Amino acid sequence: MSTIDEIKAKIDIVDLVSEAGVKLRKAGRNMTGFCPFHDNKHTPAFVVWPESGTWRCFGACNEGGDIFKFVMKREGVDFKEALNKLALRAGVEVQQIQRETPQQKEAHEHLRVLLEDAVVYYRSQLFANVEILAYLREKRGLTDATIETFGLGYAPNGYDNLLRHFSGRYLPQDLVDAGMLSEREGGGLFDRFRNRIMIPIRDEQGRMAGFGARIVDPDDIPKFLNSPETAIFTKGHILYGLDRARKPIRAADQAVIVEGYLDVIALHQAGYENVVSPMGTALTEDQLRLLKRSTRRIVLALDPDAAGQKAVLRGLDAARSAMDKEGELGFDARGLLRNESRLQADLRVATMPDDLDPDEIVARNKEEWGALIANAKPIVTHVMETLTAGQNLNDPKVKDQVAAQVLPLIDDLGSPLERDTYRQALARMLRVNEGSLMASQPRVQAVRRRPRGAESSPGVEPALAAANPRKNIESYCLGLLLRKPELTYRLDRKLEEFGLSALAVEDFEYTDHQLLFGVLRQAMGQDEKDHGQFVFSQMPEALTPLTADLLAQTEKLDALDDKILEDLLARFLDLRRTHAMTNVNQLRFMQEDEQQAGGDQLKLYQEQTIQFTRLLRGLDQAKLKLSKRQV
Repeated sequence: MSTIDEIKAKIDIVDLVSEAGVKLRKAGRNMTGFCPFHDNKHTPAFVVWPESGTWRCFGACNEGGDIFKFVMKREGVDFKEALNKLALRAGVEVQQIQRETPQQKEAHEHLRVLLEDAVVYYRSQLFANVEILAYLREKRGLTDATIETFGLGYAPNGYDNLLRHFSGRYLPQDLVDAGMLSEREGGGLFDRFRNRIMIPIRDEQGRMAGFGARIVDPDDIPKFLNSPETAIFTKGHILYGLDRARKPIRAADQAVIVEGYLDVIALHQAGYENVVSPMGTALTEDQLRLLKRSTRRIVLALDPDAAGQKAVLRGLDAARSAMDKEGELGFDARGLLRNESRLQADLRVATMPDDLDPDEIVARNKEEWGALIANAKPIVTHVMETLTAGQNLNDPKVKDQVAAQVLPLIDDLGSPLERDTYRQALARMLRVNEGSLMASQPRVQAVRRRPRGAESSPGVEPALAAANPRKNIESYCLGLLLRKPELTYRLDRKLEEFGLSALAVEDFEYTDHQLLFGVLRQAMGQDEKDHGQFVFSQMPEALTPLTADLLAQTEKLDALDDKILEDLLARFLDLRRTHAMTNVNQLRFMQEDEQQAGGDQLKLYQEQTIQFTRLLRGLDQAKLKLSKRQV
């Protein structure tokens, strides 16, 4: 779920509008009141749709939108200010996007070129070292093709090999900035990586970011050593292998997270290419968001220790990122469940048998890995089974201890159906009555509170606004137009053929979508060779994450053909028809209300109804013609 969607899900538009002084009354499934943006106090022409989180004035304003548009119009602020105000109200953190300056971009590119040169250097050292090469081939089972594909290398022993190799080509400070050299406390520089297998780490776009380094000598510590945080390397924002795994993840509609870099490499070699790894720390929400662009189905393949009972008992609230060594994937059950809910993801856990690592499993039996992932279990089920394994479930104290740890997890779940299902499962597992189970832990029976401002009207959940089907269609259409701006012209011509108006911001209901299309329409009016580049140069900073999500969702549709163009046209016709029907139905209700009250807006509502009815007729004719063409 994006930041914008999370804010929409946590703020009820009825509360927001009511707090602005608008007295709303129920009218069917909607709410009506007097418009706060003009002086008419005789006719309630202002309508709020709680399910979609939108509003519209059928009077003098003739405007509408969502919670962002309401705040923008009410307080006279731009989208960024409205976003920050509503984020504060919803308790949602808005990450500030800092665009690279030309100077920063050049400096970052310089560091990436340096790291690419380091890859070449370390690779040459590997093929000059027969012993290390034999280890990778024989002990780890990697082929020469795999070693070459993943750019594996070797950092020789010694403190100044890299420093001497790059002397005269790069400044020492460049090597420090890239994370390749370290500074001695008493002064001087030395190679950060020594006598280690070097694994290049690239971002999701395939650009060099840093290195992961594994020991050769078992007595060395730590086992894994990453590049330090640099201008281009932030551990919590990168997943190892994602540059190669993105397309396989989409194809499988599933991502698998393992602990080690060499595990990722071995699994890719075995044909399981939808596998990635974090940077030796607990999984972050940013990393999950990277995966969510490609799939909502995510499996954590944990080694037996990380998934074991001791790890769970160590504290369900604490990620195991502060263990004494790097390279250990943390298991934070409650943290993962919160991320699962926020991101609307499906997180599951698969445990490795026989104290084996993933690369050892595929070496033993390739098909076994596929079966383990297919049998991955939901987080709560995994914790329940882990805590009860080997325990005496006839002991009331044991039952109470298990319940005390599992019930808070269940209470964190967003779905009432899931909560009831897991409580029943836990009661059966502990062989107790469900009522007794709940009574034993009164603290988890507290009312589940929504964030401030998220209380909804009876029967309406705020999250519905974020899950509205219209939003999904708008996202799909806008993502394609952002990917191929020239489609806007082609759609305009098609609409003109049907006697309909060109695409406009009014075709989108949500403020963020309207703003993005406005920039796109502006770009099409420029004499530019690359309209897409103009779009991104003019993109409001607050909409950068949304743009990235929309482009990621439509990446597999990069090769556009006439069928996709026709599908896009059909969806815009559907959007217009839905909008027109909603307005016609509302206007008919308002006409009846106006006749009974003897108001003076009846003629206006009748004229608007006629306009929308004519539009509906034109849209139905266009849809009929389009369907005949597709036959």
